[in-house]
Amino acid sequence: MESNSKEWIQYGSAALMIVSGVTLSFISFFVNGDVTDGVLWYTAQGLTFAGAIFGVSVYFHQKIGEGKREIKEYFDNKLNRNSNDTDKEIETQDH
Repeated sequence: MESNSKEWIQYGSAALMIVSGVTLSFISFFVNGDVTDGVLWYTAQGLTFAGAIFGVSVYFHQKIGEGKREIKEYFDNKLNRNSNDTDKEIETQDH
């Protein structure tokens, strides 16, 4: 399964949980006149699940971006240091 389809499944299920919890709350309110404990629990679980999905996704994307940046900086510094050392060697050989 591709990474893109995994993300769509995660985001789709999180959005579905939010929509189903809010819908169930409205139906319970309009039918019974109040929102029962079970409906509140279901809505809270849906919001918690969605928050976890979105939060974890954002956190990992941020950390992966930081890791890529640090690795790039490390290798750029190594390459620049090596190219500067090589340039100095060439200059000393020319003189």
